[in-house]
Amino acid sequence: MADCYVNVILDDDKIKQIEGVGLADEIKEIEGKKVIQVAMTKKDQKKLKKGFKDLTIDDDTCMLPEDGEKTLFDIIIEMKSVDVMKFAITKLYNPLAGRDVFGRGTGMR
Repeated sequence: MADCYVNVILDDDKIKQIEGVGLADEIKEIEGKKVIQVAMTKKDQKKLKKGFKDLTIDDDTCMLPEDGEKTLFDIIIEMKSVDVMKFAITKLYNPLAGRDVFGRGTGMR
């Protein structure tokens, strides 16, 4: 069960790619824009918020920054599914971002 959705906005080229992998029935129209929605859990939300500091979630939907959205779209096309968040989170969220090379507790100060 999804707690929230990531909306990926589609242009004409992306729509053709989505149709080409057999996901045309997943295309929805929201606020006049064609989108494809990827479900995510509260845990996924927390990870994305850590990875994208300016991420906002409204009405149980969110929009990724352009580079994150491109990565997610590429994964959808590659896997031919919208049930990709568990895999995509490994590409979108880097838990070591901003940390020192040596890490914590190594004594290498």
